[in-house]
Amino acid sequence: MAQTLGQGLHDLAEIIETALGDAFVSAQVVHDELTVHVARSQIATAIETLRENSACQFTSLIDLTGVDYPGRERRFDVVYHLLSMPQNQRVRVVTQAREDEAVPSITEVFPVANWFEREAFDMYGIIFSGHPDLRRILTDYGFRGYPLRKDFPTTGYTEVRYDETAKRVVYEPVTLVQEYRQFDFLSPWESAQYVLPGDEKKDG
Repeated sequence: MAQTLGQGLHDLAEIIETALGDAFVSAQVVHDELTVHVARSQIATAIETLRENSACQFTSLIDLTGVDYPGRERRFDVVYHLLSMPQNQRVRVVTQAREDEAVPSITEVFPVANWFEREAFDMYGIIFSGHPDLRRILTDYGFRGYPLRKDFPTTGYTEVRYDETAKRVVYEPVTLVQEYRQFDFLSPWESAQYVLPGDEKKDG
């Protein structure tokens, strides 16, 4: 079954390569999942093609997110997960962008991308050109930085609390209320003095 599925994905990759033309960069099938890399400047056109092409019909945008590679020149991957119910297929579409590069918005192709792109902007600082209302969606007003970047401090820059004296919300520099917990073993459960269900199997 896996071989048949894998061959079907390879065939789909060839169909997508032909359909996308110059926008196509590469494709890989790993663990029975198809990933297609697309040129950043043509991502909106490519997504529309995958939706409209009769051999693809990826009519549902399941998710859109970012991935941070701070040591790479093109720091961000923007990842789109598409579903074709007519073809019973899924595809992951990836494009890359530097910090100072804007990724074309796909809100005109999939309106649901509006909030997805706002989340990627809020969490990673990825700019989507042509977005109708690109502003933060999860963090508070005045929030500094982008929480899912790998160089973002683990405790953030500021904390928010309600001050009873001032009768308002105040922002203060973060101060740790406890030391980071350090474990000398792989799992904190290893220090437990009792046997967990299933532990007896390790000696069997």
